[in-house]
Amino acid sequence: MTVGTSGPSDAFPAPASAEGGAGVGPDGLPDGIGAGVGPDGLPDGIGAGVGPDGLPDGIGIGIDPDDLPDGLVVADEHGRIICFNAAAARITALPAHRALGRPLDHALPLEDLKGRRWWPLTDPYGGLATRVGQPERNLLLPGGREVLVSARYVRQVPTGPVRRVVVSIRGTEARRRTERSHAELIATVAHELRSPLTSVKGFTATLLAKWERFTDDQKRLMLETVDADANRVTRLIAELLDISRIDSGRLEVRRQPVDLAAAVGRHVQAYTAGGQSPDRFFVRVHHDLPELWADPDKIDQVLGNLLENAVRHGDGTVTIEVAPTSGENDEKGTAVTVSDEGPGIPEESMSRVFTRFWRGSKRGGTGLGLYIVKGIVEAHGGTITVGRGPGGGAEFRFTLPVGTPAYLT
Repeated sequence: MTVGTSGPSDAFPAPASAEGGAGVGPDGLPDGIGAGVGPDGLPDGIGAGVGPDGLPDGIGIGIDPDDLPDGLVVADEHGRIICFNAAAARITALPAHRALGRPLDHALPLEDLKGRRWWPLTDPYGGLATRVGQPERNLLLPGGREVLVSARYVRQVPTGPVRRVVVSIRGTEARRRTERSHAELIATVAHELRSPLTSVKGFTATLLAKWERFTDDQKRLMLETVDADANRVTRLIAELLDISRIDSGRLEVRRQPVDLAAAVGRHVQAYTAGGQSPDRFFVRVHHDLPELWADPDKIDQVLGNLLENAVRHGDGTVTIEVAPTSGENDEKGTAVTVSDEGPGIPEESMSRVFTRFWRGSKRGGTGLGLYIVKGIVEAHGGTITVGRGPGGGAEFRFTLPVGTPAYLT
């Protein structure tokens, strides 16, 4: 190791003219839904703010409903639609001109996941006068398409009659992606657990059944294999717990004074003791490093993962640099850079390095290590980046603030 230093339903009362349908006026809107387009670029009757029209602030003050990313449907006091933006038309596959003027429950015949009609069930116009809306939930459009729907009941005075029902509609693609990610996590961990557990079960069953037939060396080899596989299972379970805590924001950081330079030295010594050449590592520690308060076990986890990636997937010399750094507002901290001389990470993959299941090669692993590393660094208030090192290989750099506990400041 080289070391260097450096400085429409019953729920919707409808007007008498509604039975035969609403006509279309010269402005292209159903009769009674405003006359033309006002100076705000919205159909008359959509209004500006929450005034007499009862719409939320922001609709009618230069914001076109068609510019909103989510579906927006607004019904008047009679339950007839007066606003149906482009996103709502896209999500429901119902053109806006066919929705405007129709009763809300006819244009949006929503059902809950038990098959119950949603509008009669919630009864926005005839229900409790204290209700202000409906929280977001999964509902079904005709044909079984699932959407996320929330509603707001707008009243001119508290407990007064509903003047507007404002409905937000979103697709479920983002939620489905999250669910698929969770399912993939479970499948990955189950797959990774199966191999070592099969090995442990096989060797222990063999030893119990035929103990006398094996020599001491054979027994030792089998027990060492069982021990290694048990350690692998323990690491996988620890990774799963870490991911759960990171995703839920419950990753605890137990801060103590940490000597980063000494921690790097321990990891390098472990690799050289395991058979790596000392010449493969070059450690550069700068002077005047600030005192660092961090969780020593988690920092060891970060260093171990980055060094393992550099040794396993990189080539040539692995360089580890520990240097002081100043962040925003001149906050002092420490930066650690780990680089190698291997092929590096393709430019198009760098944005995905810290996501779940990203693997830089086909040489095994769960693809969870760097995701956990990022979560640990950010839990300490630090940052981590990836790029191309001076030798052409991958370069990971993470920074940690001093992190002095409040009672010492």
